[in-house]
Amino acid sequence: MYLFYTPDIIGEKEEIGRTYSLNEEESGHCVRVLRYSIGDEILLTNGQGMTYTARITNPHPKHCEFEVLTAERQKPHHEAYIHIAIAPTKNIERLEWAIEKCTEIGVDEITPLLCRFSERKQLRTDRLQKILLSAAKQSLTPYLPKLNELTPYDNFVKTAKEETKFIAHCYKDDKKELKNELQRGKSVLVLIGPEGDFSEQEVQEALQLGFVPVSLGNSRLRTETAAIVACHTAVLMNE
Repeated sequence: MYLFYTPDIIGEKEEIGRTYSLNEEESGHCVRVLRYSIGDEILLTNGQGMTYTARITNPHPKHCEFEVLTAERQKPHHEAYIHIAIAPTKNIERLEWAIEKCTEIGVDEITPLLCRFSERKQLRTDRLQKILLSAAKQSLTPYLPKLNELTPYDNFVKTAKEETKFIAHCYKDDKKELKNELQRGKSVLVLIGPEGDFSEQEVQEALQLGFVPVSLGNSRLRTETAAIVACHTAVLMNE
């Protein structure tokens, strides 16, 4: 089963019987790659929790048209809103991998952070968005995570509004286990630092703003691994 992304459809039952078309990229995948033809049924999502079944009426490789047959709102996979803020890695492929896996696991929002010790200070979020979309389709999730632009650390921590906020760092301070601090149903934000970790000043700033310092286990994790562990822990505790 393949899932196609169609953000133009926003309604529910009122969409049944209406005709829409896939964008050029999705149309090419549907018609050229998968060789769907007229009369074939496809599964679609708008990325906001809705799934639709549809019948192809015009299998054009640049604007494949379809008629909506059914519409159904899907329940979220977990009870809490999960937000991972991660400093981009010097090797961009490691960050791309983390975003892909967090999307498959069930993250709701991802914010790349520009920290004091960040080695990567520029980011192509358009490429990351494509990776995120591909991961969401592959895992058949009807909820497309929100991906933010690269954001300076100071600005981000001062405006964070999640109900529970955590910072994962490697300093030998008194830290809690993330799994023991999560509160079921409450929105979650976890900060993951760069390869050189957060600066001590950044950690102190977060603590003053109500962030709880946490550990993600006994091993020292790479940035991308830490993001995946934090995301998976939060999802498991809210299933």
